[in-house]
Amino acid sequence: MSGMLVTPKPRGVLSRSSTQLITPDPIVDAQESIPEPSTEGELHLEKEIDCGEEVMSCRFNPSGSLLAVGLITGTIKVYSVPDGKWVHTLRDAQSVAERLPVTALRFHPTRPASKGDLLLATYAGGQVKFWHISTQSCVRSLREERQILTSTFTPSGGHFLTAGSSDEILVYNTDTMTCVNICQPSPSLSVMDGHRSRIFGLTFHPFSEEHFVSGGWDDTVQFWDIRQKHSLRRISGPHVCGDALDIDPDTQQILIGSWRKEENLQIWDSQTGQKMQTVPDDYRGPSRVYGCRWLGAGHMIAAGSDINMCRIIDRNSLLTQGSLVDLPGGVYSLDVSSPGPPLAPLLAVTSSHRLFLLRPTGSAFS
Repeated sequence: MSGMLVTPKPRGVLSRSSTQLITPDPIVDAQESIPEPSTEGELHLEKEIDCGEEVMSCRFNPSGSLLAVGLITGTIKVYSVPDGKWVHTLRDAQSVAERLPVTALRFHPTRPASKGDLLLATYAGGQVKFWHISTQSCVRSLREERQILTSTFTPSGGHFLTAGSSDEILVYNTDTMTCVNICQPSPSLSVMDGHRSRIFGLTFHPFSEEHFVSGGWDDTVQFWDIRQKHSLRRISGPHVCGDALDIDPDTQQILIGSWRKEENLQIWDSQTGQKMQTVPDDYRGPSRVYGCRWLGAGHMIAAGSDINMCRIIDRNSLLTQGSLVDLPGGVYSLDVSSPGPPLAPLLAVTSSHRLFLLRPTGSAFS
């Protein structure tokens, strides 16, 4: 994943390319056991699944019954959520031959259940594939001449977007797979009406078919209309390196995660473009954020690297309420399935080759 995700290895963990313990202190016993992942506070670990290879992306289907995980070798595994069983494998001759990471997964949000789930998958080699889950078949595909690092659907699923290693965001008609617009910056470098580097985050306003935001390496979050060539406005500061943009449908606030040690989780007002709050670090120290989400009306979830942890944060106190710690590597992806009351949301968190299914506990989610 050179040039895509850069995660420093923490002290005292196993290297992915070696079975030797990495430590600068020669007196540390190499046979000393490494802590297993565990939860603290108001978070319950329901299932842990070994996916066999490093997981780069994950997504629940709209009903919450299935979870798709994209692997570093280009294979997609689909698991049954109730029992954790591996039920489908999505790959074809192209993905097997190229063995490039699955960078983003998105289920069609409004497809009738009678037609079966349709999954949009993007790959580091530039492939865009639509997979029909129940038949394990690729029903539509195209290829872009760049690394694709992120994608998203409009709320209705009528259009989808892709972005990645260029400064362009491509807008496609979902039914025809034709590109209907290219959102990009003006030629003049003095006008910042688009991105100037890699793009890792895309999300639509929950109630709009036209308006979305994007974030990337150029330390900006851009506001767009899919019918326009250039961005409408921007906020400066966040360094987005993953699926770390989420708009609250009730308050219009944007939760933004940055892959940096300071000010790595912030809340911004999407209407005024003003920063409202910076969420303090966990007591264990700073964590560079790859992914974050709003979690109901009163909480948020964030995860990343350095400390290699995932935490649930109270929206009022901004304190950690529950956490998954001692993970084997950085958290590159997470997702939330919300069945609605009386059940609490189900969370999917990935680290190295492992998948963790968790559920918040406590009075706030009962």
